[in-house]
Amino acid sequence: MNIRRLRPTTALVGAAALGLTTLTACSSHTGDGRTDGKLDVVASFYPMQFLAQRIGGDAVHVSSLTKPGVEPHDLEISPRQTADLSEAGLVVYLKGLQPSVDRAIAQAEPRHVADAASYTTLEDHGTEVEGDHEHGGEGEAGHEGEEGHEGHAHSGDAAADPHIWLDPVRYAQVAEGVGKALAKADPDHAATYKKNTTALVKELNTLDQDFRSGLKGRSSDTFITTHAAFGYLAERYGLRQEAISGLDPESEPSPARVKGLHAIAKKDKVNTVFFETLVSDRTARTLAGDLHLRTDVLDPVEGIGSKSKGDDYIQVMRANLKALQKALGAK
Repeated sequence: MNIRRLRPTTALVGAAALGLTTLTACSSHTGDGRTDGKLDVVASFYPMQFLAQRIGGDAVHVSSLTKPGVEPHDLEISPRQTADLSEAGLVVYLKGLQPSVDRAIAQAEPRHVADAASYTTLEDHGTEVEGDHEHGGEGEAGHEGEEGHEGHAHSGDAAADPHIWLDPVRYAQVAEGVGKALAKADPDHAATYKKNTTALVKELNTLDQDFRSGLKGRSSDTFITTHAAFGYLAERYGLRQEAISGLDPESEPSPARVKGLHAIAKKDKVNTVFFETLVSDRTARTLAGDLHLRTDVLDPVEGIGSKSKGDDYIQVMRANLKALQKALGAK
């Protein structure tokens, strides 16, 4: 399913600050998967790029297929990018999220590939009968209503939710897998990759603990968001996600879904409707206006742009925690 979303005109803002290069800018390919003496790592989109940069450090040269500020579902791979993939020392991607990337990797057959989905478990955060609003404790998946994760058939499994990076625990599992893949692709720097992986996993574990402690004492478990991306986060911290329009925030929710959200907001004491930085906020603001609720940003961290509330994954996730604390009445 090809999800179309609004593309901001500021897509390239911050590229230099993030240390990004394009695949075509690699000036010193040696034919052995290296650029200027460093392992050439290609990441499919920002969460994979973040891992490669943090774990690889100075030993790697990281390029991203998805430019800053661009919604990754929209990505189409050019023939030149496909050819460059075959020259990479390692490709880090999330199989099933970007079909064009999956096809390009199959065609290019890179030397080494790290598939984030293979390092953790993907789960069904699928649809439920609208009106079934029984709450669960910590460990239950968020609910999305009739238009929840329909369209999540990125990997051929209609129930598979690819947004594993929004759960710091699963993201740490992926980090460990990427660290091992880097060590396999570049054994000379294995000790560096192991050290950097340990440091990053520790940081992600701290983030997890901060979410756990920061969301204690909340007055509500339910949050309403445009994009049904937060099922793993909701599951991890005992929250309940209610998405307006499923995966595609540009689609119009059905009248039944809008009616259901009105009832949910009233019953669960919802005071905020969340929207995102990379897509239009029109539907979220309309719903919030109808319900006399406030709006705020809950960022799925699919990319970092000029409107992101932070310069990297950790900072944006901490901004998400603050937004959830305010919306759910925590502390």
